[in-house]
Amino acid sequence: MERQVAEQGYQKKDQSVVKQQKQNPQVKEKKEDKKIETEKPKTEVKPIKPIIKKEFATVQGKDLPISYKMAGAICRFIKNKNPQKSIELLELVKNQRMSIPVRGEAAHKRDQKGGYSRGKYPTKSTEFFIKLLKSLIANAKTNNLDTEKIIVTIAKADKASNPIRGTRLSLGRKKFKRAHVFIKVEEKKQQEKKKWLKRNL
Repeated sequence: MERQVAEQGYQKKDQSVVKQQKQNPQVKEKKEDKKIETEKPKTEVKPIKPIIKKEFATVQGKDLPISYKMAGAICRFIKNKNPQKSIELLELVKNQRMSIPVRGEAAHKRDQKGGYSRGKYPTKSTEFFIKLLKSLIANAKTNNLDTEKIIVTIAKADKASNPIRGTRLSLGRKKFKRAHVFIKVEEKKQQEKKKWLKRNL
């Protein structure tokens, strides 16, 4: 008897649950929606990195097959100029339309600026400098610098080791020319007017 009464009680409970589901079919759907929500992967929001602007950009060429003397002359020619403008001038030098002023013993060339009386057309050396200046402009862009306002502040050439190798046609051994080049670029700052000019204005 007790077992029959218990079974009848369970049947009544099952019937009540079915009635509730018929009356409120949204209850079951809500439970399923909660399960789906829990299964969704959590997307992590990465913090945005602030843009860091550097004050300068550099480029370095090591063991370039150019003479130390001509590298120094080109560095003096490039200094205090915009790298894009200096590339245009070096293209003229490459085509022998403009000469680079040279110190010491060199072929004579008239009409040089800055008190120089000698000049040359170093076509091979200018090709290496053009490549360095192009990479320097790319480095300046990555450092968030304005390429129109940048100026070459440091341009120096250092003497590298001269390797000795055998030449063609059994002419013996020969020392080859090598040089290191370092170029630095910075944005041109607006020069403040002098105090006596401000007073007069």
